[in-house]
Amino acid sequence: MSDLDRLAEPRTADIVYETDEPVRYEVDGAVAHVVMNRPQYNNAQNSQMTYALDAAFRRAVDDDAVRVIVLRGEGRHFSAGHDIGTPGRDVAKSWDRAHLLPDHVNKPAAEFLYTREQEVYLGMCRRWRDIPKPTIAAVQGACIAGGLMLAWVCDLIVATDDAFFQDPVGRMGIPGVEYFAHGFELPPRVAKEFILLGERMSAQRAYGFGMVNRLSTRDTLLADVRIWADELASRPRLGNWLTKQALNHVEDLRGKRTAMDAVFHMHHFAHAQSDLTSQNSLGGMTAKSMAAANKQQAGEG
Repeated sequence: MSDLDRLAEPRTADIVYETDEPVRYEVDGAVAHVVMNRPQYNNAQNSQMTYALDAAFRRAVDDDAVRVIVLRGEGRHFSAGHDIGTPGRDVAKSWDRAHLLPDHVNKPAAEFLYTREQEVYLGMCRRWRDIPKPTIAAVQGACIAGGLMLAWVCDLIVATDDAFFQDPVGRMGIPGVEYFAHGFELPPRVAKEFILLGERMSAQRAYGFGMVNRLSTRDTLLADVRIWADELASRPRLGNWLTKQALNHVEDLRGKRTAMDAVFHMHHFAHAQSDLTSQNSLGGMTAKSMAAANKQQAGEG
């Protein structure tokens, strides 16, 4: 059995993209909007989207006229997380990599995912966190698993009153998503609840813990984000960058980076355990079974 068969990953020839534009890039004055554009799949993140996000953030950083970056998702939901089941799932595809890492597609066993996720998840999210311009996540509907990583790298989060946050990967035997910021976004006991039970956390509850900066509605989300974006754009550019560095440095002094390194290895130990016990790196779970379990837990069916 080949590594791809054992990992249950689609071969490159079987990948079907529903769009050539998984991320839209729009500029409104001094504000760049980076828009995830896979609404048919609730903005699930395949590599096509992840590399497009990276290119869009780079474009915004390179444009001196852009002072603030807004990250948002097209359609009903911000992001349903990492793509584990659409026709565009492209885990086994090679890309021009953003970091000094080797290609993952020819790597055996656990090295396959470990190498890929150092690149597209841990590495990219850390770099996006350090973007020298203020970033705002505009979150509506679902922000699940990999969606958390995208919201958490932003400096500010504005969420609609119907938004919810969830990391249900414990069902896969995994201790939270790769960019492990849970213990910094939430109090430790709440973070344990969040991962161990994997229940949805409402925007209102997240706001109470400080994970969300401001509550909004679907009708007013973009207008509310624009108020903050315009204010930030009026501030000194270097001052905004230094403020980001100062607070990121405080988090890192508190152990954010080292904790994330440790949990990333636990995450991949869990993948390896699942490969050995269930012949699948996701503990035998699929997109369909995860969605069904989430809906049942939320009382939706």
